[in-house]
Amino acid sequence: MLNNHGKKWLSGVIAGVLMAVSAGTMAEQKTLHVYNWSDYISPDTVPDFEKQTGIKVIYDVFDSNEVLEGKLMAGSTGYDVVVPSSSFLARQLQSGVFQELDKSKLPNYKNLDPELLKKVEQHDPGNKYAIPYLWATTGIGYNVEKVKAVLGKDAPVDSWDLILKPENLEKLKSCGVSFLDAPEEIFATVLNYLGKDPNSSDAKDYSGAATDLLLKLRPNIRYFHSSQYINDLANGNICVAIGWAGDILQAKSRAAEAKNGVNIAYSIPKEGALAFFDMMAIPKDAKNLDAAYQWLNYIMDPKVIAHISDKMFYANGNKASLPLISQEVRNNPGIFPGPETMSKLFVLKVQEPKLDRVRTRAWTKVKSGK
Repeated sequence: MLNNHGKKWLSGVIAGVLMAVSAGTMAEQKTLHVYNWSDYISPDTVPDFEKQTGIKVIYDVFDSNEVLEGKLMAGSTGYDVVVPSSSFLARQLQSGVFQELDKSKLPNYKNLDPELLKKVEQHDPGNKYAIPYLWATTGIGYNVEKVKAVLGKDAPVDSWDLILKPENLEKLKSCGVSFLDAPEEIFATVLNYLGKDPNSSDAKDYSGAATDLLLKLRPNIRYFHSSQYINDLANGNICVAIGWAGDILQAKSRAAEAKNGVNIAYSIPKEGALAFFDMMAIPKDAKNLDAAYQWLNYIMDPKVIAHISDKMFYANGNKASLPLISQEVRNNPGIFPGPETMSKLFVLKVQEPKLDRVRTRAWTKVKSGK
């Protein structure tokens, strides 16, 4: 039997254990796991959120929708917030991997642009499962001087001819060319260039005409990657890339900061280009729901998202943030295109799984060059 001293000691031990367990639980509750695209958030966004809320953010990155989709479909992602492009979100919704949003927990939802919400509604009916984060176009990034040196002052920098015409690409090979490792986007871009429906449901368009052209171009493409091209453009290691607007403008900014004499420009080709909308959603198996809602609401704060747009050179879906975005970004037609360019933009539609398989096989063939 314990004497009074023993009982006090035991009580102290139990209290200590309970406090440790409680502290551990609190620590667990105050954690948020975010999975976002690489180079896609301002350096101070996460630290500011942590300071404001006391929630510790574990922030991981990916550089292709396919990588994110693989994790979501496998289940038990361990993430509380993820950022799929809207066309992938639509397909993932059919698999039931996301939670419907409780908008009563998102007072800043009112700041979103109703017109943009209508655009993404084709992928998320009723805007029930996701909020728009950033959006942009897939176009051409190029080194102004190097392209001029190779193709002359009349280089067709406003056309997909620059990079999809085999004779032009053959000449540009000497200064380095990269393509996104994003089969859906590249095939849609090539089909649009060939005068076909960028969302064609005819398998022959992918395995036939589009693959044929890409195989002609393949020997002159240095690599397929969805993030490496940012630094390579900025450093002058490549001269042309099919890439995302904000990434290419980040490359331009990095080159200017380095004062290395590299001048990067971005073009939305006159034949039209893909517009994509990246969405924030909460997976079904998210463990830190309260933290996830606090994060989404924070991202919809006009000051927060305006700052992200300024730093990352991407447009956002937050109407209330527009007056807060710098003129340099707001008036850049590569970030906020004018009406004529907007009319030529297209978005990806959800395709049947059998067509995805055709496209995947064709992409493997293109990358291997065989």
